[in-house]
Amino acid sequence: MVRVGIVGLPNAGKSTLFNALTRAGAEVANYPFTTIEPNVGVVAVPDERLWHLGELIKPKKLTPTTMEFVDIAGLVKGANRGEGLGNRFLGHIREVDAITHVVRCFPDPDVSHVSGAFDPIGDMEVIELELILADLETVEKRLEKTIRMQKGGNVRYREEALRLERLRDGLQQGRPGRELFSQDEDRLAVGDLFLLTMKPVIYVANIGEGEIGEDSEYVTQMMEWILSRGYDTSVTSISAKLESELAELDSKDAAEFLEELGMQSSALDRIILASYKALDLITFYTTKGDETRAWTVKQETAAPQAAGVIHSDMEQGFIKAEVIDYESLMGIGSLAGARDKGMVRQEGRDYLVKDGDVILFRFSEPQRK
Repeated sequence: MVRVGIVGLPNAGKSTLFNALTRAGAEVANYPFTTIEPNVGVVAVPDERLWHLGELIKPKKLTPTTMEFVDIAGLVKGANRGEGLGNRFLGHIREVDAITHVVRCFPDPDVSHVSGAFDPIGDMEVIELELILADLETVEKRLEKTIRMQKGGNVRYREEALRLERLRDGLQQGRPGRELFSQDEDRLAVGDLFLLTMKPVIYVANIGEGEIGEDSEYVTQMMEWILSRGYDTSVTSISAKLESELAELDSKDAAEFLEELGMQSSALDRIILASYKALDLITFYTTKGDETRAWTVKQETAAPQAAGVIHSDMEQGFIKAEVIDYESLMGIGSLAGARDKGMVRQEGRDYLVKDGDVILFRFSEPQRK
């Protein structure tokens, strides 16, 4: 399952956001390190297409695809040297696929700040620097080992040393690994290092309730900072406190509350979908028996590997995939009609699954001993 870590300085609103996302009831308090062990919750990925398929196919069960959110303890300056929860914090980040970076964007004398001064941009820079310094230490250790190994004349180690030197130099200049290594070949070569700054980042501005629907100067500053760094990401504004209150309401009351505020949907949906996009994920659907279900795979996933997400036997015994895209199916109005019109395609092992594909996998059952 895809795992997204929620990070930020203490009292940034991480646990409040986590509670809103998962309704998990993580402890929230106005002092650092309330969260010591990561809280973990599973959330459904918002997907209107799945509900429309349900209206069309009318299965007994609709199952959305899901993501796992992890509320990670607050980081402080010097974490790479063991300050605060130090290595425990950094170790938890290594285990996630993407990072949701929560930045407090409202001054409040009743909510303490770990550094004693309210400064959203400074907070962002503290987190990024700590992750960079942690990665720099990891890269330097591997580079030392690689240099020793290349003395034997092995070409592979020479190439590895050059790549690591390039990465080290960039980190020393304050640039995160994801910006230094954009090519898949480079990323794969250092994949076993589990570098923190290789992970995609989704920035979340935790604004005050009074700023909902307004242009916050702090959010603008965040966006300007991101642009100045050349990062390919955006900022999602959210009032974690408001979203937490919304999460306690039933769907009807929540919808009415959002309408009163002039909001079309919860900001939580935007965070989930932004995380999904940042990880380059797509959704395909299956409908079999009484269940229509959404599944998650990476872009450019071949049909057998997509079948393997459902069950390893389906990948091993893959024969073909019967495919129709969502838009065509909805336009025709039924799977039976789509088959009658020849709109369901027969695809083989080389087919790359597309976002919105509705697929029936044909496979041979393995021989059991």
